Parts: sequence; C-alpha cells; structure tokens
Amino acid sequence: MQQPYDVLVVDDSIFMRKLISDFIAEDPTMRVVGTAKNGKEAVEFVKKHRPHAVTLDIEMPVMNGLEALRIIMKECPLPVIMLSSLTQEGAVETIQALEWGAFDFVGKPSGSISLDLHKVKSLILEKLNAAVRTKMKQVSALPGRTDVSQMNVPGPPPRARRPEAMTAAAADRASIQRRQEPVKQLVAIGTSTGGPRALHQVLSGLPGELAAPVLIVQHMPPKFTRSLSQRLDSVSGLKVMEAEDGMELENGSAYVAPGGFHMAVARNGKNGYRIHLSKDEPRGGHRPSVDALFESLLPLRELKRHIVIMTGMGSDGAKGMKALLDAGAATTIAESEETCIVYGMPRAAVELNGVTHVLPQQDIAGKLIAAVGVASLS
Repeated sequence: MQQPYDVLVVDDSIFMRKLISDFIAEDPTMRVVGTAKNGKEAVEFVKKHRPHAVTLDIEMPVMNGLEALRIIMKECPLPVIMLSSLTQEGAVETIQALEWGAFDFVGKPSGSISLDLHKVKSLILEKLNAAVRTKMKQVSALPGRTDVSQMNVPGPPPRARRPEAMTAAAADRASIQRRQEPVKQLVAIGTSTGGPRALHQVLSGLPGELAAPVLIVQHMPPKFTRSLSQRLDSVSGLKVMEAEDGMELENGSAYVAPGGFHMAVARNGKNGYRIHLSKDEPRGGHRPSVDALFESLLPLRELKRHIVIMTGMGSDGAKGMKALLDAGAATTIAESEETCIVYGMPRAAVELNGVTHVLPQQDIAGKLIAAVGVASLS
C-alpha cells in the first residue's frame, strides 16, 4: 500500500495553518508532517525532512514566501503550492512565484463569508495530488528578450534592439505600419499548470516584428491574467495585453484571455479579425477554455494558423488542435514531456495525433519565427 505523501504547511496565521492542515487531513493519501510560521522555518524544515510538497503563504515575517521559494527551488526543488491573496498585489506576487518555479497556486481563504471554503479545499487537494506526482527540477533563470539572430532564423532583431541609425520616431512609424498590415496568419497558444513560466520562455523569444498576432489562453482567474499580461509585455518584443471584447487583431501583438471569459476570434469586415469574449458555460471546468479559442479558428481557413499546446493538467485544447490540423492548420506544436511541469494537455494532443512537432519549451519560439516569419523594418 502506498504510504501517504508528506506535506509541509507554511503560514504565519495559526488559524490558516490549522485550516489548511484540516483540509489535507481529509485526503487519506496525504499527511501533514509539519507546519512553519515563516519562510526561514520552512526552508530549514524542507532541507532536513524533504517533504513531498509544500503549501506556502506569500506574506510572512522574517522571510516571506517568495524568498523561501527561491531558496527551495534552487537547493532542494520540490512541488510548492502558493497561497495567494485575491488582490491585484497578490496577483503580481503570484505570477512572480510561478515564474520562479512554484507548481501552482490557490486563492487564500480568508473565512466562510468572503470565500467558498469548500471550493478552496477541493482546489488545494486537486493541486497537491497533481504536485506530489511531479518530478521537480532545479529552476534555472528565465530568459529575457532573445535576438532573432541567435535562433538561426532569418529576419530582423526584436523591437528592443533596433538599428542605431533608425530614430525613435522612425521606428515607431515602422512599428505602427507593421501592425496595420492585414492579418494573414495567427498563432494560438493554450496552457495551464506551469504555463506562466512556459509563456515567459516562449514570448521572450518572439520579436515585435512577428508577422502574426498571438492569442493566449492560460487557465487563471481574473486579476491574475492582467498581471500575467503585464509581466509578459515587459519581457517580450511583442506588445502583450489582456484581451478586451471587440479588440481588432494586429500583427506583432499578443492577447491574453481574461480570467472568467472564453476568448474567440471572429471576422471583422473583409480583411480584419476581432476578439469576442463571452461568459458561456465553462468547458471541462475551464473559463477561459483552450478548446473554445481553437474551435473559433476552424472557419478561418484563409488564415495560416499556428497552434501550440504547452504544460498543463487535463486535456483542454487537444480536440481543438486535432480539428485544426484536420482543417489545414499549418503548424501544430506540443511541448515535450522533458520540459513540461505537467505533461497532460500536450500528451492528450499527441495521443489524438493532432501534433506536427513535439518540442522542448526553449525551442518553441524559434520554430514559430521560422514558420511565421517577421516583417521588414523598412
């Protein structure tokens, strides 16, 4: 019989330590082997006892959760579930934690009035069960913007590295002109658990001159998708934003589906395309849903479509990717198991024979540039 998985609970609140411990105790496959009231105690416990997983609060005295996470992922990596406040500030910190190697996060319960504690318990147990079955690796530094020339792909460098002879005004005019060119191609990316770090890796390698818009569905609640889009905008040559209903698609721009909304693409006149957001029922428990985005692209056969599925639990997007491949999609990419935090969504797409390329995370940007191409700076 399988021994229970050992979990460390870290929070500066006695109430929260007891509440989370009680949640975990309801799962016979888990046991709480210790608690800690700050990051320093957590790091010491992890180094000494090596639990299978940790639930880690972000805001704590002595050493906060982010500082503790960095040490844990560097020195003795194991799955960490962050407990985040549902504020904008909490969202920013959570995105940082996910980039630094946290497995996933759960909105921190603050009492039966403000949050549905039953739902929080279900999420914690679901994510812990997935986490303890994951082989965590030491987390390396994330890349910044990458020069196209470093990828062995022809084309100009990203917007952050323009020729010195080009004035700022001229560069801005060229950028506006490129974005106003008709959309003839489209990139769509779907991801879930482990997605923020994977998206950082891929988008930091895409130049502002990419000859297509990029649409992104990341399973994430409201507020967090806005922080994610702002973070991705700071590391990518693309102009990255949280999508709004009715936005017209532009080349060299990326649109992140907002938490709580499905995102689709629709024709807008003869040559344009726009974003449509809806509150339709969740698909497979998700809103936004990757399948909802992918299926909206099926009628758009006039576009050269490039489809990507990366790390995540479940199978969202696999059926949509297969349907798009059958409908003539130019490129379908699944992240390889070696770099996935969770090889769920990509595995499902591979098993459905919907994938033309299986690539490690660090090679996806280069493949997209080679497939899509970049616009001229002139």
